[in-house]
Amino acid sequence: MMDSVEGAGFVLSLAMVYCNIKEIHWGWPLAIASSILYGVVFWNTQLYGQVVLQVMFVLMAAWGWHQWLSHPAQKPLVVSSLQTKELRYVIAAGLFAWLACGFVLTQFTDSQVPQWDALVTAMGLMAQYLLGRKKIENWWLWLWVNLLTMGLMAYQSLWLTTVLYGLFSGLSLVGLRAWRQQHVK
Repeated sequence: MMDSVEGAGFVLSLAMVYCNIKEIHWGWPLAIASSILYGVVFWNTQLYGQVVLQVMFVLMAAWGWHQWLSHPAQKPLVVSSLQTKELRYVIAAGLFAWLACGFVLTQFTDSQVPQWDALVTAMGLMAQYLLGRKKIENWWLWLWVNLLTMGLMAYQSLWLTTVLYGLFSGLSLVGLRAWRQQHVK
């Protein structure tokens, strides 16, 4: 059953992704607001990894907003691709985050899906970091995060949020295409 908190999070989340695709910095405060709302939704459905992820999204959105705004006087932050060394670090950090989060959720919570929740959490953190650095690969990672999250939300009977992540999946491809067209090497 959808509640008003989930509905408001849904609307703010779509507006946030629109801003991200268009490289409009106002997507970051929208991310903060929608993450707070979804933190409440996920707490109420015992998706504790997703709660932690929403807290991290709030912190990373503040950082990402700073990243996007702090560069105009200096060298502007532009869309770029990960270098091989950076990709290795992202993969290693993601694996570590998945294992650590999975351990915590398994040992210390009553989560019914600790490893699935942990995987989505770890991948979401990596995708958010890449978005903040304007790395084009963020869109591919978001696609996978969104597809996995659709299943997780359906499992928890959060149907509006399942639809949202379905829309996010399509928007991940729209974002990838838009960033590629604007920033061809």
